Amino acid sequence: MRATRRRLLLCAAVAWLPAASAQTAVEDLDTPFVVTPGNVVTSMLDLAGVRAGDRLIDLGSGDGRIVFAAVQRGATAVGIEIDPMLVEKSRNTARRLKVEDRATFVTQDLFQTDFRSYDVITLYLLPDVNRRLAPKFLALAPGTRIVSHDYGLGDWPPDRTIVVDAPDKTVNVEKVSRVMFWRVPARVDGSWNGEAAGKAVVLDLRQRYQYVSGTLRWAGRDHAIAEQKLDGDRLQLRVGPDPAPLTVDLRADGEVMRGELVEGDLAPVAMALRR
Repeated sequence: MRATRRRLLLCAAVAWLPAASAQTAVEDLDTPFVVTPGNVVTSMLDLAGVRAGDRLIDLGSGDGRIVFAAVQRGATAVGIEIDPMLVEKSRNTARRLKVEDRATFVTQDLFQTDFRSYDVITLYLLPDVNRRLAPKFLALAPGTRIVSHDYGLGDWPPDRTIVVDAPDKTVNVEKVSRVMFWRVPARVDGSWNGEAAGKAVVLDLRQRYQYVSGTLRWAGRDHAIAEQKLDGDRLQLRVGPDPAPLTVDLRADGEVMRGELVEGDLAPVAMALRR
């Protein structure tokens, strides 16, 4: 009964908040309020696949709407906000809802924040700030999920973009929001050497963000790799002409990649590579 009441209180709080307060940052990080409609918050969390057990950090948390919505899904969440009055307001809401063990709010400089312990990062900041944060995000563990409202991460292309109707939005005459999703790619550029089915394998990769191209040498033949896409730490390649193309499915773990290689319709063979 107590748990049910707590859940109902949390749902009521999310409904009560007039809009998700996303922080619009400028270079000196003196950040005014810009509200985000509740349906956009839902779209952000849906796009990131936020679920129970996730650890989320919201950059520019304002009144805490994204944090509380994530907690409602079973995540633990931290809000980073430069305005101490908004931080205190969010903390008071967390105490009232008895979720302060899962909803934490901190007054902190974004550029001094350590993102390494989080599965999901959400943000609503101006383009210049996003560009400055992008290198920190790229250095995170492969598979880390990032969602941004309206603004991209410099020239790092998103993996997916959706457009959400936002009739209650206080900015943008079009009354829509762009929600963009990235999954941090493993760093796989370079030359990888190993074997599959007792035959030497050399995989030379060039990487630009989540996109790779290069060559694969196996069984004495070179195969060109047209630009293909990493999904976090997973690299799937299809090279060579039909009727017997090579299909490679690898997982990257630092200086090692392991997986399997399939030639045509033959049985898969184990593959291990080192950079």
